[in-house]
Amino acid sequence: MRRRTIEPRPGWQRTVEEQGLIYPLTRYPDGSLRPYWDESAYYEFSLPEVEALEEVVGELHAMCLEAAAHIVATERFADLGITDARLAALVAESWRRRSELPSVYGRFDLRYDGTGPAKMLEYNADTPTSLVEAASPQWFWMEERFPGADQWNSLHERLVEAWRKQAALLPPGSPLYFAHSAGDELGEDLMTVAYLRETAEQAGLATEQIAVEEIGWDRIARRFVDKKLRFMRSCFKLYPWEWLTTDRFGPYVLQTLDNGGGTGSTCWIEPAWKMLLSNKALLAVLWELFPGHPNLLPAYLDGPRELATTAGYVAKPLLGREGAGVTVHEPDGEPAVRDEPCCYQELAPLPAFDGNRVVLGAWVVEDEAAGLGIRESSGLITDEYARFLPHVILPSGS
Repeated sequence: MRRRTIEPRPGWQRTVEEQGLIYPLTRYPDGSLRPYWDESAYYEFSLPEVEALEEVVGELHAMCLEAAAHIVATERFADLGITDARLAALVAESWRRRSELPSVYGRFDLRYDGTGPAKMLEYNADTPTSLVEAASPQWFWMEERFPGADQWNSLHERLVEAWRKQAALLPPGSPLYFAHSAGDELGEDLMTVAYLRETAEQAGLATEQIAVEEIGWDRIARRFVDKKLRFMRSCFKLYPWEWLTTDRFGPYVLQTLDNGGGTGSTCWIEPAWKMLLSNKALLAVLWELFPGHPNLLPAYLDGPRELATTAGYVAKPLLGREGAGVTVHEPDGEPAVRDEPCCYQELAPLPAFDGNRVVLGAWVVEDEAAGLGIRESSGLITDEYARFLPHVILPSGS
């Protein structure tokens, strides 16, 4: 794994916008616009290196499923902040019937510096973004800049095949809706949903797009409807489950959650059991089940324990996203237990390449590793100001 600098292509911004990345720039607090899509550098991998990372991702995914099974079997929902008994029961039933419920994708965030073993930082298996740039613009960038090279990127083909295989699990008689929040100002959620919809259509599915805020509730028929009052039997939502179950429509979601069909029920994608994987408490459960695993970092729910005086730790809210609420604590002997529920994970500073902190986003489609997206940040926390850089697989010695 090496970072290489390169001259950006003339007109790169227009090029990636035409490829679906309509948010190539990020506005910073000082009002300046700087590249989010950053092709002034790229990361180079060898094929054996990528193959090893694929194996790690496959193993981590299997371990996460085992951890989810443990949470359900031991009824540890409260550790995840799921204290509503009805919701816990529905999540458990969703898990038990997971083979009958459509599930598409997720993204691991990994710490990797090209030498030691990759370390799992978290798993967003419910509403991961940065998919468009990973699947499309970086592939076309590689074809233009390194014709004949390769890339860890089978995302598009895998997504189309996933929809094709799971079409039989969708309720008949209705299009598959794709929902995003109208509050998305950048267009990232909009384009992620539009791209996923495109892959579903290529798989032969009938689809519709809708904003979450436009979904209605038919009080007489007791079911979710679109703007034309048509029954929404299935819906992919880029909208976190913890929001979906707690906003004003939350009670109706629980009433109509399709864990096995029935009049008025809606099949949501991702399914409710994905709440078990997108919660930072999963990190602590994994460490309990697989202590000392080379691809895991020590993590606890009751406080930093020995991490406060040894390696240091990172306190992560159970449901935080884009680095929100994450705090970094160097080893100083003064543990700081947060008031809100957190996971306390060993501090493993992101590796620095030319002064840039890098995190690998390894994609999973269904149950298989499917691609890589790389983000850089200036600090230890990968936040909304991170930059996306493309990568390439080159033969050794190139």
